[in-house]
Amino acid sequence: MKIHKILFLTTAHRHDDDRIFYHQAKALKEEGYHVKICSLSSEFQGTVDGIEIESYAVLEKSIAEKRKILEDVCEAYQPDLVICSEPLAVISAKNIKRSKKISIIYDVTEWYPSMRMVEPFSFPLNIIHAVKFFLIQLYAGFISTNYIFGEETKKFPLAYFFPFKKSVILPYYPDDIYIHQNIKTLKPGEITLCYTGQFSEEKGIGNFFSAIDSLRKKRPELKISILLIGGSRKEKDERYFSELLKKYQFENLRIEKPTSFETFTEAYADVDICFDLRTLNYENHHCLPIKIFYYAASGKPVIYTDLKATRQHIEVSKFGYLVDPENSDSISDLIINYIEDPKLYSQHAHNARKEYETKYNWNRIRNSFLNFVRKSLK
Repeated sequence: MKIHKILFLTTAHRHDDDRIFYHQAKALKEEGYHVKICSLSSEFQGTVDGIEIESYAVLEKSIAEKRKILEDVCEAYQPDLVICSEPLAVISAKNIKRSKKISIIYDVTEWYPSMRMVEPFSFPLNIIHAVKFFLIQLYAGFISTNYIFGEETKKFPLAYFFPFKKSVILPYYPDDIYIHQNIKTLKPGEITLCYTGQFSEEKGIGNFFSAIDSLRKKRPELKISILLIGGSRKEKDERYFSELLKKYQFENLRIEKPTSFETFTEAYADVDICFDLRTLNYENHHCLPIKIFYYAASGKPVIYTDLKATRQHIEVSKFGYLVDPENSDSISDLIINYIEDPKLYSQHAHNARKEYETKYNWNRIRNSFLNFVRKSLK
Protein backbone atom coordinates (compact mmCIF):
# COMPACT_ATOMS: atom_id res chain seq x y z
CA MET A 1 0.00 0.00 0.00
CA LYS A 2 1.36 3.40 -0.98
CA ILE A 3 2.24 5.84 1.81
CA HIS A 4 1.20 9.29 0.61
CA LYS A 5 3.70 12.14 0.95
CA ILE A 6 2.32 15.45 2.19
CA LEU A 7 4.32 18.67 1.99
CA PHE A 8 3.66 21.86 3.96
CA LEU A 9 4.98 25.05 2.36
CA THR A 10 5.03 28.31 4.30
CA THR A 11 6.83 31.61 3.94
CA ALA A 12 5.53 33.57 6.94
CA HIS A 13 5.32 30.82 9.58
CA ARG A 14 8.13 29.01 11.34
CA HIS A 15 8.69 25.29 10.78
CA ASP A 16 7.51 24.67 14.38
CA ASP A 17 4.36 26.77 14.03
CA ASP A 18 1.66 25.54 16.41
CA ARG A 19 -1.00 25.04 13.72
CA ILE A 20 1.26 23.53 11.06
CA PHE A 21 3.66 21.40 13.10
CA TYR A 22 1.95 20.66 16.43
CA HIS A 23 -1.54 20.05 15.09
CA GLN A 24 -1.83 19.41 11.36
CA ALA A 25 1.52 17.74 10.62
CA LYS A 26 1.46 15.61 13.77
CA ALA A 27 -2.11 14.46 13.07
CA LEU A 28 -1.13 13.43 9.54
CA LYS A 29 1.99 11.65 10.78
CA GLU A 30 -0.07 9.73 13.33
CA GLU A 31 -2.37 8.63 10.49
CA GLY A 32 0.58 7.07 8.70
CA TYR A 33 1.41 9.72 6.10
CA HIS A 34 4.95 10.78 5.28
CA VAL A 35 5.07 14.47 6.21
CA LYS A 36 7.52 17.25 5.40
CA ILE A 37 7.55 20.95 6.31
CA CYS A 38 9.40 23.65 4.40
CA SER A 39 9.47 27.15 5.90
CA LEU A 40 11.28 30.32 4.84
CA SER A 41 11.03 31.92 8.29
CA SER A 42 13.37 29.75 10.41
CA GLU A 43 16.60 27.80 10.01
CA PHE A 44 16.42 24.05 10.63
CA GLN A 45 17.09 20.87 8.73
CA GLY A 46 16.35 17.49 10.24
CA THR A 47 13.58 15.28 11.55
CA VAL A 48 11.43 16.02 14.60
CA ASP A 49 8.89 13.47 15.87
CA GLY A 50 9.07 11.67 12.54
CA ILE A 51 8.31 14.84 10.56
CA GLU A 52 10.95 15.87 8.02
CA ILE A 53 11.88 19.56 8.11
CA GLU A 54 13.78 21.60 5.54
CA SER A 55 13.59 25.18 6.69
CA TYR A 56 15.55 28.31 5.81
CA ALA A 57 15.62 31.81 7.36
CA VAL A 58 15.53 33.70 4.06
CA LEU A 59 12.72 36.23 4.39
CA GLU A 60 15.08 39.02 3.32
CA LYS A 61 15.77 37.29 -0.02
CA SER A 62 14.07 38.28 -3.27
CA ILE A 63 10.76 36.75 -4.29
CA ALA A 64 12.51 34.91 -7.12
CA GLU A 65 15.05 33.37 -4.73
CA LYS A 66 12.40 32.32 -2.24
CA ARG A 67 10.25 30.85 -4.95
CA LYS A 68 13.18 28.81 -6.28
CA ILE A 69 13.81 27.31 -2.84
CA LEU A 70 10.18 26.21 -2.56
CA GLU A 71 10.11 24.87 -6.11
CA ASP A 72 13.33 22.90 -5.53
CA VAL A 73 11.87 21.35 -2.38
CA CYS A 74 8.73 20.35 -4.28
CA GLU A 75 10.76 18.82 -7.10
CA ALA A 76 13.04 16.87 -4.75
CA TYR A 77 10.27 15.62 -2.42
CA GLN A 78 7.68 14.78 -5.10
CA PRO A 79 4.65 15.16 -2.78
CA ASP A 80 1.22 13.68 -3.38
CA LEU A 81 -0.41 16.75 -1.79
CA VAL A 82 0.82 20.24 -0.91
CA ILE A 83 -0.65 22.36 1.90
CA CYS A 84 0.30 26.03 1.54
CA SER A 85 -0.09 28.93 3.96
CA GLU A 86 0.59 31.94 1.72
CA PRO A 87 0.17 32.99 -1.95
CA LEU A 88 3.89 32.64 -2.75
CA ALA A 89 3.85 29.08 -1.43
CA VAL A 90 0.83 28.26 -3.60
CA ILE A 91 2.41 29.79 -6.70
CA SER A 92 5.65 27.90 -6.02
CA ALA A 93 3.75 24.60 -5.93
CA LYS A 94 2.09 25.26 -9.31
CA ASN A 95 4.64 23.28 -11.36
CA ILE A 96 4.51 20.15 -9.19
CA LYS A 97 0.72 20.31 -9.25
CA ARG A 98 0.72 20.34 -13.03
CA SER A 99 3.43 17.69 -13.55
CA LYS A 100 2.07 15.19 -11.00
CA LYS A 101 -1.60 16.20 -11.26
CA ILE A 102 -1.88 16.59 -7.48
CA SER A 103 -3.96 18.89 -5.30
CA ILE A 104 -2.90 22.08 -3.55
CA ILE A 105 -4.74 22.98 -0.35
CA TYR A 106 -4.49 26.68 0.50
CA ASP A 107 -4.75 27.05 4.30
CA VAL A 108 -5.91 30.66 4.66
CA THR A 109 -4.96 31.80 8.15
CA GLU A 110 -3.81 35.39 7.48
CA TRP A 111 -5.74 38.40 6.23
CA TYR A 112 -4.23 39.17 2.83
CA PRO A 113 -3.07 41.73 2.00
CA SER A 114 -2.37 42.74 5.58
CA MET A 115 -1.98 46.34 6.67
CA ARG A 116 1.72 45.80 7.42
CA MET A 117 2.29 44.87 3.76
CA VAL A 118 1.14 48.29 2.51
CA GLU A 119 2.33 50.27 5.55
CA PRO A 120 5.71 51.23 3.98
CA PHE A 121 3.99 52.96 1.04
CA SER A 122 2.46 56.43 1.04
CA PHE A 123 -0.71 57.41 -0.80
CA PRO A 124 -1.47 56.58 -3.61
CA LEU A 125 1.19 53.85 -3.81
CA ASN A 126 -0.38 52.05 -0.85
CA ILE A 127 -3.64 51.70 -2.80
CA ILE A 128 -1.82 50.45 -5.90
CA HIS A 129 0.11 47.87 -3.88
CA ALA A 130 -3.02 46.78 -2.02
CA VAL A 131 -4.71 46.08 -5.37
CA LYS A 132 -1.61 44.22 -6.59
CA PHE A 133 -1.49 42.03 -3.48
CA PHE A 134 -5.24 41.40 -3.75
CA LEU A 135 -4.81 40.17 -7.33
CA ILE A 136 -1.95 37.92 -6.21
CA GLN A 137 -4.29 36.44 -3.61
CA LEU A 138 -6.88 35.76 -6.30
CA TYR A 139 -4.24 34.14 -8.49
CA ALA A 140 -3.21 31.86 -5.62
CA GLY A 141 -6.87 31.04 -5.10
CA PHE A 142 -7.22 30.17 -8.77
CA ILE A 143 -4.20 27.82 -8.66
CA SER A 144 -5.33 26.11 -5.45
CA THR A 145 -7.52 23.03 -5.61
CA ASN A 146 -9.24 23.35 -2.21
CA TYR A 147 -9.25 25.72 0.75
CA ILE A 148 -8.96 25.52 4.51
CA PHE A 149 -10.15 28.69 6.25
CA GLY A 150 -9.01 29.47 9.77
CA GLU A 151 -12.29 31.27 10.40
CA GLU A 152 -15.47 32.32 8.61
CA THR A 153 -14.30 35.92 8.30
CA LYS A 154 -11.31 34.84 6.19
CA LYS A 155 -13.48 33.25 3.48
CA PHE A 156 -13.53 36.54 1.56
CA PRO A 157 -12.56 36.84 -1.23
CA LEU A 158 -11.62 33.30 -2.29
CA ALA A 159 -14.84 31.49 -1.32
CA TYR A 160 -16.82 34.14 -3.21
CA PHE A 161 -14.68 34.21 -6.37
CA PHE A 162 -14.29 30.41 -6.49
CA PRO A 163 -17.44 28.99 -4.84
CA PHE A 164 -17.12 25.67 -6.70
CA LYS A 165 -13.91 24.74 -4.89
CA LYS A 166 -14.26 22.62 -1.77
CA SER A 167 -13.42 24.15 1.58
CA VAL A 168 -13.54 23.51 5.32
CA ILE A 169 -13.43 25.77 8.36
CA LEU A 170 -10.60 24.67 10.66
CA PRO A 171 -10.30 26.89 13.75
CA TYR A 172 -7.17 27.18 15.89
CA TYR A 173 -8.29 24.89 18.70
CA PRO A 174 -5.59 23.52 21.03
CA ASP A 175 -4.66 19.91 21.70
CA ASP A 176 -5.01 19.16 25.41
CA ILE A 177 -1.52 17.66 25.63
CA TYR A 178 -0.16 21.23 25.34
CA ILE A 179 -2.43 22.72 28.00
CA HIS A 180 -1.50 23.41 31.62
CA GLN A 181 -4.78 23.89 33.47
CA ASN A 182 -4.73 26.16 36.53
CA ILE A 183 -8.09 27.55 37.65
CA LYS A 184 -7.39 30.22 40.24
CA THR A 185 -9.26 31.48 43.28
CA LEU A 186 -8.88 35.22 43.70
CA LYS A 187 -6.86 36.30 46.73
CA PRO A 188 -8.38 39.21 48.69
CA GLY A 189 -6.66 42.49 47.89
CA GLU A 190 -4.64 41.09 44.97
CA ILE A 191 -5.00 40.63 41.23
CA THR A 192 -2.57 39.42 38.55
CA LEU A 193 -3.17 40.55 34.98
CA CYS A 194 -1.55 39.13 31.86
CA TYR A 195 -0.70 40.24 28.31
CA THR A 196 1.11 38.05 25.80
CA GLY A 197 2.36 38.74 22.29
CA GLN A 198 3.79 41.76 20.51
CA PHE A 199 4.45 44.91 22.54
CA SER A 200 3.01 47.30 19.96
CA GLU A 201 0.33 49.96 19.74
CA GLU A 202 -1.63 48.00 17.13
CA LYS A 203 -1.71 44.87 19.31
CA GLY A 204 -3.01 46.88 22.27
CA ILE A 205 -0.25 47.03 24.90
CA GLY A 206 -1.04 50.74 25.38
CA ASN A 207 -4.73 50.00 25.93
CA PHE A 208 -3.77 47.31 28.45
CA PHE A 209 -1.57 49.71 30.43
CA SER A 210 -4.23 52.43 30.32
CA ALA A 211 -6.82 50.07 31.81
CA ILE A 212 -4.45 49.08 34.62
CA ASP A 213 -3.70 52.73 35.31
CA SER A 214 -7.43 53.36 35.63
CA LEU A 215 -7.72 50.37 37.97
CA ARG A 216 -4.96 51.52 40.33
CA LYS A 217 -6.47 55.02 40.53
CA LYS A 218 -9.85 53.55 41.51
CA ARG A 219 -8.37 50.97 43.89
CA PRO A 220 -5.07 52.38 45.22
CA GLU A 221 -4.99 49.79 48.02
CA LEU A 222 -5.14 46.87 45.57
CA LYS A 223 -1.92 44.96 44.89
CA ILE A 224 -1.76 44.73 41.09
CA SER A 225 0.75 42.36 39.56
CA ILE A 226 1.39 42.43 35.80
CA LEU A 227 2.88 39.69 33.65
CA LEU A 228 4.01 40.47 30.11
CA ILE A 229 5.18 37.64 27.84
CA GLY A 230 6.53 38.68 24.46
CA GLY A 231 8.53 41.49 22.92
CA SER A 232 8.75 44.19 20.26
CA ARG A 233 9.59 43.26 16.68
CA LYS A 234 10.12 46.72 15.19
CA GLU A 235 12.20 49.66 16.31
CA LYS A 236 9.16 51.93 16.46
CA ASP A 237 7.41 49.39 18.73
CA GLU A 238 10.42 49.28 21.06
CA ARG A 239 10.31 53.07 21.36
CA TYR A 240 6.57 53.02 21.94
CA PHE A 241 6.85 50.35 24.65
CA SER A 242 9.76 52.15 26.34
CA GLU A 243 7.70 55.35 26.50
CA LEU A 244 4.80 53.43 28.06
CA LEU A 245 7.05 52.02 30.80
CA LYS A 246 8.32 55.52 31.62
CA LYS A 247 4.81 56.97 31.58
CA TYR A 248 3.16 54.46 33.91
CA GLN A 249 6.03 53.32 36.18
CA PHE A 250 4.14 50.21 37.31
CA GLU A 251 5.23 48.30 40.38
CA ASN A 252 5.13 44.49 40.36
CA LEU A 253 5.71 44.35 36.61
CA ARG A 254 7.37 41.22 35.24
CA ILE A 255 8.47 40.90 31.62
CA GLU A 256 9.25 37.45 30.24
CA LYS A 257 10.59 36.50 26.83
CA PRO A 258 8.38 34.43 24.50
CA THR A 259 8.27 30.81 25.57
CA SER A 260 8.24 27.63 23.51
CA PHE A 261 4.85 26.47 22.31
CA GLU A 262 4.91 23.45 24.64
CA THR A 263 5.42 25.63 27.74
CA PHE A 264 3.26 28.61 26.76
CA THR A 265 0.29 27.81 29.03
CA GLU A 266 2.62 27.09 31.96
CA ALA A 267 4.21 30.54 31.60
CA TYR A 268 1.01 32.35 32.61
CA ALA A 269 -0.41 29.66 34.93
CA ASP A 270 -0.44 31.90 38.01
CA VAL A 271 -2.28 34.88 36.50
CA ASP A 272 -5.93 35.68 37.17
CA ILE A 273 -7.16 37.39 33.97
CA CYS A 274 -5.79 37.39 30.40
CA PHE A 275 -6.17 40.32 28.01
CA ASP A 276 -6.11 41.14 24.32
CA LEU A 277 -7.02 44.78 23.67
CA ARG A 278 -5.85 45.17 20.09
CA THR A 279 -6.93 48.13 17.97
CA LEU A 280 -10.32 48.16 16.29
CA ASN A 281 -9.73 48.20 12.53
CA TYR A 282 -10.96 46.39 9.42
CA GLU A 283 -8.19 43.80 9.38
CA ASN A 284 -8.43 42.97 13.09
CA HIS A 285 -12.20 42.60 12.79
CA HIS A 286 -11.57 39.74 10.35
CA CYS A 287 -8.81 38.04 12.35
CA LEU A 288 -9.55 35.84 15.35
CA PRO A 289 -6.99 36.21 18.21
CA ILE A 290 -6.20 32.52 18.66
CA LYS A 291 -4.71 32.66 22.16
CA ILE A 292 -8.22 33.02 23.55
CA PHE A 293 -8.63 29.25 23.11
CA TYR A 294 -5.48 28.59 25.13
CA TYR A 295 -6.57 30.98 27.89
CA ALA A 296 -9.95 29.25 28.04
CA ALA A 297 -8.31 25.82 28.14
CA SER A 298 -6.17 26.99 31.05
CA GLY A 299 -9.22 28.17 32.97
CA LYS A 300 -8.56 31.91 32.64
CA PRO A 301 -11.29 34.53 32.31
CA VAL A 302 -10.54 36.98 29.49
CA ILE A 303 -11.14 40.61 28.57
CA TYR A 304 -10.88 41.05 24.79
CA THR A 305 -11.49 43.66 22.13
CA ASP A 306 -14.99 43.32 20.70
CA LEU A 307 -14.06 42.04 17.23
CA LYS A 308 -16.43 40.68 14.60
CA ALA A 309 -14.42 37.47 14.20
CA THR A 310 -14.40 36.84 17.96
CA ARG A 311 -18.15 37.42 18.29
CA GLN A 312 -18.81 35.09 15.38
CA HIS A 313 -16.77 32.15 16.70
CA ILE A 314 -16.82 32.22 20.50
CA GLU A 315 -19.38 32.75 23.28
CA VAL A 316 -17.02 34.93 25.28
CA SER A 317 -19.75 36.09 27.66
CA LYS A 318 -19.57 32.72 29.42
CA PHE A 319 -16.00 33.28 30.54
CA GLY A 320 -15.18 36.95 30.04
CA TYR A 321 -16.00 40.21 28.31
CA LEU A 322 -15.72 41.87 24.91
CA VAL A 323 -14.96 45.57 25.21
CA ASP A 324 -14.06 48.81 23.50
CA PRO A 325 -10.26 48.57 23.93
CA GLU A 326 -9.87 52.34 24.40
CA ASN A 327 -12.47 52.61 27.19
CA SER A 328 -10.07 52.08 30.08
CA ASP A 329 -12.62 53.09 32.73
CA SER A 330 -15.10 50.48 31.56
CA ILE A 331 -12.38 47.80 31.46
CA SER A 332 -11.18 48.63 34.96
CA ASP A 333 -14.79 48.43 36.19
CA LEU A 334 -14.99 44.87 34.82
CA ILE A 335 -11.83 43.92 36.70
CA ILE A 336 -13.24 45.45 39.88
CA ASN A 337 -16.45 43.51 39.30
CA TYR A 338 -14.44 40.27 39.43
CA ILE A 339 -12.65 41.41 42.59
CA GLU A 340 -15.89 42.31 44.34
CA ASP A 341 -17.68 39.17 43.15
CA PRO A 342 -15.30 36.18 43.57
CA LYS A 343 -18.16 33.80 42.76
CA LEU A 344 -18.54 35.38 39.33
CA TYR A 345 -14.80 35.07 38.77
CA SER A 346 -14.90 31.40 39.79
CA GLN A 347 -17.89 30.76 37.54
CA HIS A 348 -16.13 32.32 34.54
CA ALA A 349 -12.88 30.44 35.25
CA HIS A 350 -14.66 27.07 35.37
CA ASN A 351 -16.83 28.01 32.39
CA ALA A 352 -13.69 28.79 30.38
CA ARG A 353 -12.36 25.27 30.85
CA LYS A 354 -15.79 23.73 30.25
CA GLU A 355 -16.27 25.68 26.98
CA TYR A 356 -12.87 24.49 25.81
CA GLU A 357 -13.59 20.87 26.69
CA THR A 358 -16.99 20.82 24.97
CA LYS A 359 -16.44 23.14 21.99
CA TYR A 360 -12.98 24.51 21.38
CA ASN A 361 -10.53 21.59 21.47
CA TRP A 362 -8.49 20.00 18.66
CA ASN A 363 -10.01 16.54 19.06
CA ARG A 364 -13.39 17.92 17.96
CA ILE A 365 -12.02 19.06 14.58
CA ARG A 366 -9.07 16.70 14.01
CA ASN A 367 -11.09 14.19 11.98
CA SER A 368 -12.66 16.86 9.77
CA PHE A 369 -9.14 17.98 8.87
CA LEU A 370 -7.97 14.43 8.16
CA ASN A 371 -11.07 13.65 6.09
CA PHE A 372 -10.58 16.81 4.06
CA VAL A 373 -6.98 15.79 3.33
CA ARG A 374 -8.05 12.25 2.37
CA LYS A 375 -10.62 13.57 -0.12
CA SER A 376 -8.07 16.01 -1.54
CA LEU A 377 -5.67 13.14 -2.20
CA LYS A 378 -8.16 11.33 -4.45
